[in-house]
Amino acid sequence: MNYEYLLLSQRDTITTVTLNRPDKRNALAMEVMLELTQALSEIAAGDALGVILAANGPVFSAGHNFADMAGATEAQALELFRVCTVMMDTLQSLPQPVIAKVHALATAAGCQLVATCDLAVAADTASFAIPGGKAGLFCHTPLVAIARNVGRKRALEMALTGDPIDASTAAQWGLINRCVAADQLDAVTLDLIQRATRGSALSKQLGKQGFYRQVGLPQEQAYDAAVALMAQAAMTPDAQEGIAAFLEKRHAQYTQKPVAI
Repeated sequence: MNYEYLLLSQRDTITTVTLNRPDKRNALAMEVMLELTQALSEIAAGDALGVILAANGPVFSAGHNFADMAGATEAQALELFRVCTVMMDTLQSLPQPVIAKVHALATAAGCQLVATCDLAVAADTASFAIPGGKAGLFCHTPLVAIARNVGRKRALEMALTGDPIDASTAAQWGLINRCVAADQLDAVTLDLIQRATRGSALSKQLGKQGFYRQVGLPQEQAYDAAVALMAQAAMTPDAQEGIAAFLEKRHAQYTQKPVAI
């Protein structure tokens, strides 16, 4: 499928999705979010083992397009944020690991997009902000994803002050995995997603889904969910192949593909 606001490319088993509306600072306008959701859904059903989310232009993403909200009714605003939530949920429900490659400012829902990815690498030229706290519209929905990465106090500092943090701070706080020199961004991102996609693709899918299912639960419930999933996963052919290969001191041959959700 051809996209108006995205570029898609494939390198071996890795698909890169690039936000490509630099003149609009890659704002997450309604039409952009719908396109990205569609692209992610198609990738989920494809043969890629991993996904890189990148952007062109001087800004990674400026977040929501204010033109979509100016003069909108409450019903229209509700639909806009519902579409955004569906997009974020689609990204996180992909069977493949997804890594954000952030070269520049990611703000508001753009920062939410980074926080929603499974992994993230940023150049030292990048920064992150949820600036609604110093303006007229608090960043309620971005805060959901960001608080689940950096914890309450740091999330509220970002939200209440609206001040940006640099990539080094973002790495220290847990919003991203790595802060690297700009000329190393491509190589480090590719290396991390390649390492994150080793092994059984089905096992990776079950692992990712299981993580998001248990991470917000109380510990006892989290263990209940994880124990049930691990017992189920141990019965899969790929798991049994991995066990046999270890015991027989040989390389495993994994054959199972991710399953439709």
